[in-house]
Amino acid sequence: MNEKWENCLRKFRDNLPPEQFEAWFSPITFLNFEDDTLTVGVPSEYFKEHLETHYLKLLGFTLRHVYGPNVKLRYKFRIVKNEPDTTVTMSGSNSSTAISDRARAANPFRAAVAEDAEIDSQLNPRYNFNNYCVGECNQLASTIGEAIAKNPTCQTYNPLFVFGPPGVGKTHLAQAIGIAVKERDPRRRVLYVTARLFESQYTAANARGKINEFIAFYQGIDTLIIDDIQDFIGKPATQRTFFHIFNHLHLNSKQLIMTSDVRPAEMDNMEERLLSRFKWGMTCELYRPDYMIRREVLVRKAEQDGLDLPEEVLELVAQNVTASFRELEGIVVSLMAHATILNRSVDVELAKSVMANAVKIRRKTVNFEMIAEQVSEYYNIEPDALFTKSRKRDISDARQLVMYMTKKLTSLSVNAIGSRLSRTHATVLHAVNAIENRMATEAKLRADISSIEAALIPR
Repeated sequence: MNEKWENCLRKFRDNLPPEQFEAWFSPITFLNFEDDTLTVGVPSEYFKEHLETHYLKLLGFTLRHVYGPNVKLRYKFRIVKNEPDTTVTMSGSNSSTAISDRARAANPFRAAVAEDAEIDSQLNPRYNFNNYCVGECNQLASTIGEAIAKNPTCQTYNPLFVFGPPGVGKTHLAQAIGIAVKERDPRRRVLYVTARLFESQYTAANARGKINEFIAFYQGIDTLIIDDIQDFIGKPATQRTFFHIFNHLHLNSKQLIMTSDVRPAEMDNMEERLLSRFKWGMTCELYRPDYMIRREVLVRKAEQDGLDLPEEVLELVAQNVTASFRELEGIVVSLMAHATILNRSVDVELAKSVMANAVKIRRKTVNFEMIAEQVSEYYNIEPDALFTKSRKRDISDARQLVMYMTKKLTSLSVNAIGSRLSRTHATVLHAVNAIENRMATEAKLRADISSIEAALIPR
């Protein structure tokens, strides 16, 4: 029977490039041939799947030629575990179905990835929990991340899938978890890798016939962090490889953490079986930073860089730079560079200049109440007087000015403005026309309106 298998190997060798034969056929071992069923041993389930995906025709033709037209092929491979107690036998002709076969087996990757082997975790010490700002936009994800860091073997949040738009702190959170895990247990093998780097490593390993070593390495990780996993979209071979790595790690209670710019439901061209596994544990969304956390990030970044940011500059930047933490940090770096190189102090004008190329500065939102208060203060009358039926000239003029400026500076309709002052929409229209007509001839009124607008919307 061994002679027949050797005959098969010769035919495989004759029909394949040497590197493909060495990578995918030399590792196959003959186990048994009985009742027209050939049983062979392969290193892993991934190995079996790759054979059937890429070499099924060659396998079928060769085996039927050597063993006869009724031959069936059965694979036997090991599921790798830290305490191995299981092997799985797969059988079938064109497609395989699982048949349980309990047996004690050695770990075939034990030599490739020793349990005490040191690896470079690729973690950036700057991304830790101490400088991770927490607010409403990331409270849930941060709490879960700290829970994982305290007990990385707990399966409650495994896998953790964090998604959100670029720049909201996904990478920082993921690496902070990894750093905290290593701080609590330096022996744990933690690895941070981007999806693009994983893909590059996979391609190189495949070209060199080192796929089994590649898989063995990743199956030896205790906490695996994959950043920007949406980059696997449209790469079926990489997805299949990661699927087997994911299954092995999850089966052995190893923590998986993934980040993405999009939620799993929006990942077109990602294998459904992989997407379903992304949802096994906890899925958390990070939102764009709110005002308070934006302000905190600015303060921390400025302190870290030794930059003194005046209160009005903090307010201006926090109000206008809203998209991401990266933008906020970039503004601080630019302010520091301008202040240092140009030897000038950091003020509102410099902040506006720096932000001009990065963001559109928002005009301060103005509402009816702000206008009424400002007009009353400017003309030194009681705010409540505006809402009375008083026809005194100063109060009547101030009331008309409130109507005019509310129509100009807000989106309120004339009906809405009238209801605030217990007047009809016709009264509001009359007031607006009256102010416009007076402005054409009264310089003082024009100056008053300009001063009140400047107080409401600082330039």
